[in-house]
Amino acid sequence: MNTGEHRPAGRAEPGPATAPETPGDEPTAAGPESRLGSLHGPVVASLRQQPPAAWLAGLLATLLYTIFSVTQWNQLVSPSWDLGIFTQLAKAYAAPGAPIVPIKGEDFNLLGDHFHPLLVLLGPAYALAPSGLTLLIVQNVLFGLSVAVVSRAGMRLLSPAAGLCVGIAYALSWGLQSAVAAQFHEIAFAVPLLALSGEAVLRRRVLPAVLWGGLLVFVKEDLGLTVMMLGLVIAWRLRTVAGLWLSVWGALWLIVSVRLVLPALNAAGQYDYSDRIDVGAMITDPAGAVVDLVSGTAKHETLLLLLIAGGFLFLRSSLALVLLPTLLWRFASGQESYWGPEWHYSAVLMPVLFLSLLDAVRSLRGSRRAWSRRVALIGVPAAVAASLVLLPTQKLAPLAEPATYRQSERWDAAHRMMDLIPHEATVESGVVLMAYLVPDTRVYWLGNVNPAPDYLIVDADDWSWGPVRPGDAEAHAEQRYPGTDYALVFDEAGYQLVQRQG
Repeated sequence: MNTGEHRPAGRAEPGPATAPETPGDEPTAAGPESRLGSLHGPVVASLRQQPPAAWLAGLLATLLYTIFSVTQWNQLVSPSWDLGIFTQLAKAYAAPGAPIVPIKGEDFNLLGDHFHPLLVLLGPAYALAPSGLTLLIVQNVLFGLSVAVVSRAGMRLLSPAAGLCVGIAYALSWGLQSAVAAQFHEIAFAVPLLALSGEAVLRRRVLPAVLWGGLLVFVKEDLGLTVMMLGLVIAWRLRTVAGLWLSVWGALWLIVSVRLVLPALNAAGQYDYSDRIDVGAMITDPAGAVVDLVSGTAKHETLLLLLIAGGFLFLRSSLALVLLPTLLWRFASGQESYWGPEWHYSAVLMPVLFLSLLDAVRSLRGSRRAWSRRVALIGVPAAVAASLVLLPTQKLAPLAEPATYRQSERWDAAHRMMDLIPHEATVESGVVLMAYLVPDTRVYWLGNVNPAPDYLIVDADDWSWGPVRPGDAEAHAEQRYPGTDYALVFDEAGYQLVQRQG
């Protein structure tokens, strides 16, 4: 590092006098203290190089997401069964034990559903605070970490002001907001890993780019495709064979997880999502497959939001190629819920999108063409403007409404009812109360074939029932489990709790 000091060549720096060696003195190996001392300097130097504003942005983003999550929790909002499922997984890992998730089925191993061994890290967090809310906070911290990384990258590659602006636009991006509102999903770990790997690519640091990227295969099986593309981008941009090895690593784990691990741990001996993409139809009619890829209002909305959020300029960066695998498998799927901007599916696109924007702006700034340099000037302001314009229509917009901070009117009744259920009793429930029940009970979902539970909850406001909700919980339970006898023990605020007799 050039410190700005210049010394005459060949002239030694003055230093402390050394005592003459005495007979018998021998050099000794460095002890633990000296080794720690040798690490102390680089660590301190690295910390001093961190831009505080970037980490402040990450902290504020985490706080914003957590405020939203707490309002959801207090209002008994459960948009899907994922939070209940992953809370059960975290509870199993904290035990510790295999990730058996009865919500998916009796003795169901969640590693037979999706390949996400990295979720074992949820175990210690859950052990410290056994609650579904813990998982929401963990996800928010991981998203906040990615905000700090993207902000840091922007501050180093462009300028402190521009980098911070991009970080704010990223923190408010529609993909992250949708994921926060959808509640916990395994992609929470993928978002900071993609941010760290992408930042390393832009800074031409091969080893961290490969190491951070390589961990993605342990988050979810489809990310093997993303790792393959990331490896090719690294090989091309950084001219290193390590990128090719990363692509091989991604392909290997994609095959191993889908063909070996998931079927081996799945009760049906198969990969449950293999029918989501009709590969045969795509091969026999490739032209029709291409048309289908870009057909559909939901797909158009997703693509348009990506273009707006990235100020269109992100397309100039080769890093943007890492977006393709996720978009292709989503759009090729017959599952329409994958196509649109809702849910958590676009969260993994956001760090790549905004890092690509940083890369494009940096490249255009250094162009010889005056018009390119002028275009670079609008890249960051356009991204910030887009995030602010979209904000009123996004998931966090209700934070501006006072009613958002009011606790559900059914909160007390729900918790008094749940308090009646003994520790480790089995209980069948709809989606809404699952995550609240998991820490103290063994929870089943009402839509599966389950063993007769000790308790059964009928929640008149739970969307799991569909259009027809049982009016009499006792009759429903006894009809669902012939030969059993259930008695009503709680009936208030639309909740009915029945207990199995004998």
